[in-house]
Amino acid sequence: MDSYYIKYDIKDQIATVEFFHPKSNSFPSTQLREMIRILDELGKNEEVKIIILKSEGDKVFSAGASFDELMTIDNFSDGKKFFMGFANVILAMRRCPKFIVGCITGKVVGGGVGLAAACDYALADANASIRLSELSIGIGPFVIEPAITRKIGITAFSELTMNPTVWKSPEWVKEKGMFNEILPDASSCEEAVTKFAENLSVYSLEAMRDLKSIFWQGTEDWLDIMPKRAEMSGHLVLSDFTKETLLKFKSK
Repeated sequence: MDSYYIKYDIKDQIATVEFFHPKSNSFPSTQLREMIRILDELGKNEEVKIIILKSEGDKVFSAGASFDELMTIDNFSDGKKFFMGFANVILAMRRCPKFIVGCITGKVVGGGVGLAAACDYALADANASIRLSELSIGIGPFVIEPAITRKIGITAFSELTMNPTVWKSPEWVKEKGMFNEILPDASSCEEAVTKFAENLSVYSLEAMRDLKSIFWQGTEDWLDIMPKRAEMSGHLVLSDFTKETLLKFKSK
C-alpha cells in the first residue's frame, strides 16, 4: 500500500475506524479532516453504539502529524492551521457522544499520543511505548497537552515533554492512567478490544452518552485554549532553531 486512508465498517452496532499512512501512520492535514468527518458522522449514526479506533499494522500506532507537511510551513497563518489539525480531531473525539475505544498497537509519538489520550478507554500492546518529541525540534505539544494532562496529570506530562528523546514504556503509561489494559501483542490487543466493545454494546446508548458527558466534564474551555496553543507552535515553527533543526532532519 503506497497511499494513505481512513476507513470504517459497522458490525453489530460497533464501528471500527482504521487509519493508515506509509510514513509510520502519520497524519497529513487532509487525513485529519477526514477523521473529523467520520467521527462526526458516526456520532450521529443511531446504529452505532461504540467506536473502535485503530491503525494498520503493529509497529507504529501513529507518528503524529505529517513531518513532510510541517517542513513546508513558511508563515504564521499556515502554521496555526497546521497545528490545529490534531486539536480539531481531539475536539471531535470529545464531542462524539459514543464511547471511543482505542486499540493502541506499536509505538506512539507526538500527536499520536494526543489521539490515544482522547480515547475514552485504551487497550495497548507490549510495544506501545510513547514519546513526546516536539521539544527536540524547537516546538512543544501544546494543542494535545489538555488531552494528555487530563489523563496522566501535569507532572507526568512534564516528564514526557522534558525528555523528548526518551521512550516511556506501556507499563509507565498504564500506571499514569492513559492506558487501561496492556496485552502481550497486537493480535491479543485487537481481540481484547473487540470483546470489550461487544460487552459495552449491549448497554443503553442513552446511559453511555450521559456517562461520556461526565467523563469530559471540565473541558469546556478547550475551544478557547487550543487555538491559542496552535498560535504558540505557529510562531515557534518559524524560528531559526526549528528551521535549522528541520533542515538537519531533511538532510539525513
